[in-house]
Amino acid sequence: MYEKEIVYVLSDSVGDTAELLVKTVAAQFIGTEFNIKTISYIENKEEINDLIALAKLSNAIIAYTLFTPLFKKHLDHKANEEDVTVIDLIGPLLETFATKLNKQPVQKPSIIEVPDNSYFRRIEAIEFAVQYDDGKDMRGIKEADIVLIGVSRTLKTPLSMYLANKMVKVANIPLVPEVSPPEELFKLSEGKCIGLTMSPEKLREIRGERLKHLGLSPDSSYAKIERIKEELQFAETVMVNLGCPTIDLSIMAIEEAAEWIIGSMSHKVEIKSS
Repeated sequence: MYEKEIVYVLSDSVGDTAELLVKTVAAQFIGTEFNIKTISYIENKEEINDLIALAKLSNAIIAYTLFTPLFKKHLDHKANEEDVTVIDLIGPLLETFATKLNKQPVQKPSIIEVPDNSYFRRIEAIEFAVQYDDGKDMRGIKEADIVLIGVSRTLKTPLSMYLANKMVKVANIPLVPEVSPPEELFKLSEGKCIGLTMSPEKLREIRGERLKHLGLSPDSSYAKIERIKEELQFAETVMVNLGCPTIDLSIMAIEEAAEWIIGSMSHKVEIKSS
């Protein structure tokens, strides 16, 4: 049975910054699903020991921001003993600053008392993207700044997460020939819905890798070119009926697509279909 990759985010503060960084990195690995669990306000070695035991059982990664030297030393030592993968998200940066400034950091958690408004907006957008990913909840269609639609594996989730890091609330909806698109899509204001498409060959390649990762046969209809063309034709019909612009991610990087979308929102200009 396929399981998501588990990442524990450990902090002796809130841990939001660490969680945001881990989610940003995870979004770069297309075809891999992650279960990211944040443990905040670590107070003693026993909590660290328990977490390492859990990580060892689930073959998980521990990513951490620990400012308390005693906790950091204990975690590194214990993880090495148990052969658990850990990554220090803040230590190398602190060391670089200390060397450059010839000054030692105070090494206290929660020094930043009040994050600015953009921080909260970014966290809110990321949580929104996770909640309304892949059509999990149709209420997201009405509440989103942008709604992305497309067939499976047209990079809806990675683009949603990238836009979320730019403080854009995004919902994404999969299009499947056997399922009628939700009526809520047809009630959206102009420019709010954007279709994602891809060449059949590129989509077959991505789906094939996905099947391989899941340990399934590459001969599945999911990755057959005939089925892919059928799905893309269906999606194109839906997008034409909705009157929404489309972005071809065979020829445009996620970063470019995101900037294009943000630009259209900022200037309120029509995005030309690819």
